[in-house]
Amino acid sequence: MIPSPCVLWEAPTSSVLAGEEPGWLPGPWRLMLLGDGSPTRHLRLLTGHSVQVRLIAMDADANLSNATGGQRPAEVQELEPPLLRRQVWLNCGETTLAWAESWWNQDEAERSLSNREQPIWLSLTQGRSELFREVDGLALVTEPWLEQGFGERGPFWSRHYRFFRQGRELTVIREVFSPALERWLGEAPRRPLHATS
Repeated sequence: MIPSPCVLWEAPTSSVLAGEEPGWLPGPWRLMLLGDGSPTRHLRLLTGHSVQVRLIAMDADANLSNATGGQRPAEVQELEPPLLRRQVWLNCGETTLAWAESWWNQDEAERSLSNREQPIWLSLTQGRSELFREVDGLALVTEPWLEQGFGERGPFWSRHYRFFRQGRELTVIREVFSPALERWLGEAPRRPLHATS
């Protein structure tokens, strides 16, 4: 299991929940990071390639603190233990465009993730069940293993959100996006302008 990324800068949660952003992100990046649509669908539409999931790990996560390194979203504390954490790389064609990790109640993960190599959105919407996505966080993150995986220097844009079904929290998901997306979304600033909230 890879440690969660180190957060260099984070937008205030109240701003993210209100759909606000720092004011210096170009429109396409705002949609990608703060929109409530499926990022795997967006990646497919942008690149013309289906999204391939490369599973890194899917294991029990007994540690509810950040003692193992990195910084996990505060919303993970709201999930009912025992927890499971899943980590993946997302590829379109030959290009790695995102890294993601998600936290689940173990029983919920067994019900919802029967195919571990399938994007979460596809798993959760089988049978056309209704879901609500709440984007809770926007951040710049870094780690040497992210730089190696993307073949790019950091920091990297990241967001985290929760899925709810019938008012019940299902999972917390963090996504980190490769600067390679600038090919389709345009250039985005990647330096922290304010202190971490």
